[in-house]
Amino acid sequence: MAKKKDKSLLIVDGYNIIGAWPKLRALKDEDRIDDARDLLIAQLAEYQSYYGIQVVVVFDAYTVPGIGRKQSEYQIEILFTKEKETADERIEKIVSQNYQKNRQIYVATSDYTSQRVIFGQGALRKSARELLLDIEVAGKEIKEQVAKTREDRFTSKIPLSDEIAKIFEKWRRE
Repeated sequence: MAKKKDKSLLIVDGYNIIGAWPKLRALKDEDRIDDARDLLIAQLAEYQSYYGIQVVVVFDAYTVPGIGRKQSEYQIEILFTKEKETADERIEKIVSQNYQKNRQIYVATSDYTSQRVIFGQGALRKSARELLLDIEVAGKEIKEQVAKTREDRFTSKIPLSDEIAKIFEKWRRE
């Protein structure tokens, strides 16, 4: 019997993506890096939920003293590297620790050197632009589904005039 395929994994080089996406880069340029990180994490949470893929975001804290830290927000694992560890090094470790024949691993980065190492470990690359397009598509499809659900939910099974429908809606809201 064939083994069930594990959930795909997307590992994101956080600051690389922030530097590549226009909206996030603008926040960073305004010295609002925390806002850029928060927006990236929120968008990745939607992406994770919509596509059913596990997401890990790695932020480079190479020059920041400390032992690194791990947190979870929106069911996304968020990692800050420890001092003297780059995001690329941590991503390579995560790929090697999570590699399995029955699991697809994607790494979102536009760093060419990192991409070559990742390919060698069996992961696939997703450029910053590809990830942005995927997120935009997911956002658009989510909005369409919400609009359709709202439309379907408030339609009547029996034909009603607009005047009667408004009266019923008013009663329902009271």
